[in-house]
Amino acid sequence: MTDPHRDLGDFLRRARAARDPQDTGLLPDGRIRRVSGLRREEVALLAGVSTDYYTRLEQGRHIVPSTQVLDALTRALGLDVAGRRYVDDVIATVRRPVPRARPTVQRVRPGLHQLLDSFTTQPALVLGHRTDVLASNALARALFADFRVMPAKHRNYARWLLLDDRARDLFLDWEQQARNAVESLRLEAAATPNDEATHHLIGELSLASPEFRSWWSQHQVHLRTHGTKRLHHPQVGEIDVQFESLTLPGDTRQTLYVYTTEPGSTSQDALTLLASLAQPPASNAPRVER
Repeated sequence: MTDPHRDLGDFLRRARAARDPQDTGLLPDGRIRRVSGLRREEVALLAGVSTDYYTRLEQGRHIVPSTQVLDALTRALGLDVAGRRYVDDVIATVRRPVPRARPTVQRVRPGLHQLLDSFTTQPALVLGHRTDVLASNALARALFADFRVMPAKHRNYARWLLLDDRARDLFLDWEQQARNAVESLRLEAAATPNDEATHHLIGELSLASPEFRSWWSQHQVHLRTHGTKRLHHPQVGEIDVQFESLTLPGDTRQTLYVYTTEPGSTSQDALTLLASLAQPPASNAPRVER
């Protein structure tokens, strides 16, 4: 487990470097900026804290900022929802150390499997801890990959995206999608800091993927709520799909992703064709009435 104080300090430092001074309302002081982003004293001024206090936060000193200070830093650094959630999760670990979690197996309710299978024209996935793929419908398996035939420990969306060459070939915007997956995993890891399986996944990806190492070190986070994926499918050609994510009641660590296409578009035509190809062949055997 990493030191949450150092994690917070590194995240704040990188957020400060990414902050455009022109977006803060600060007046130019005539000094030449030798580094990108804000200076420490500028963040302290915007947040209403001393420069020494903010400096110690960035240095990873054992300080537990109040909610009011975090609110002020969120405004000063222009953190988005994902950034603030990450900070809150890290601070929660500082305030109340989390015991080592016992390995658990996430299971999808039978009714949810039935719901997925009822989506015959929309691909749908259920992702769990650390982007583990818990369930998928036939069209999602045809569009992305058949996670069911993979070894259990390989049924992970981020792992597939980063380590499977077929995923690289599938996504026209692979770099953006893979980066988002890494940043989402970073957000997940902060919420479950003692999850052993998450640490194993991070270690595996760090060894196997130079892109993962680079993006992980940049310490950015991403919350996947909706978006677009651009694909070149080997069977039906280019498809742009939009997705919406829904957190499932009863288990906030399970998220349903449903993919759609723009009505009347060539992407819709391609997905319709793929749906027809994904349908199991009809049996020619006569039906026996019982």
